[in-house]
Amino acid sequence: MLLERVEVQTFLALAEELHFGRVAERLGLTTGRVSQTIKKLERRVGAPLFERTTRQVRLTPLGRRFADELAPLVRDMDDALRRAVDAARGVTGVLRAGFLGAAAGQLLLRTIPVFAARHPDCEVHIHETQVHDAIGRLGAGELDVLITALPVSGVITGPVLLSETRVLAVPATPSWASRTSVSIEILADQPVIQMSANMPEELRIDRSPAQTPSGRPVHKGPTATTFPEALALIASGKGVFPVGEHAAHFYPRPDITYIPFHDAAPVRWGPVWLDSNNVARVRAFVRAAEDACDGTVT
Repeated sequence: MLLERVEVQTFLALAEELHFGRVAERLGLTTGRVSQTIKKLERRVGAPLFERTTRQVRLTPLGRRFADELAPLVRDMDDALRRAVDAARGVTGVLRAGFLGAAAGQLLLRTIPVFAARHPDCEVHIHETQVHDAIGRLGAGELDVLITALPVSGVITGPVLLSETRVLAVPATPSWASRTSVSIEILADQPVIQMSANMPEELRIDRSPAQTPSGRPVHKGPTATTFPEALALIASGKGVFPVGEHAAHFYPRPDITYIPFHDAAPVRWGPVWLDSNNVARVRAFVRAAEDACDGTVT
């Protein structure tokens, strides 16, 4: 007994949405067609898959088990089809590559000549992103791959292309002038500039943890939507901000000093992309990035 594709799509969509109207809109069907398809599937199974009332739709225990078993099979089929299409087409078309920050931009520029030499039939379009929109543009499908600071969850993470010393950006005042290094514990003594709420939570925590390793609370400073805005806040005495050491090279300012941490983990950079866009040209680009980048920026 083979399932029809429309039955599979409709059942899994309803198992996720639990709303006939939303499923109809999502699949481009009428509500009546969705209902008919589910009833037909239930007749084939021989038992209800959903409990329906005037207020809500719920999966039956049988429906939940069916959905849990069916969903990974469908993903595997879709992945197999995608790999077959990739193999048939080769690495062609357009790849939209984004970068967040100057270090990521340098890693991207190193990658493009290597990728272009290997895959001349695939054109790379470069997109600069900002702190507040980088992950959103990836999720919206505007970018195929993004080189960014790590960690980022909910995406496929490629190899670490750059691992650099973490430094603290502080105002260039006499009180900081004599320091040659600082401890991560200093974040409990100074307001720390916050990253945009649109950035992944794990990345925001990496730069501004809730507490220091010894358990002291970290005081939150104002939020910056771009890195130049963060630097302006630092220069005006509103707070400090942990960054990678490349910032001292790409963003030198007379009113900003960058002091290395002597006990903090490095800042890591790498490519990320969506599992739904794990296609040949993205994987080929990531391989080129790994081969082109040696862990440094210039």
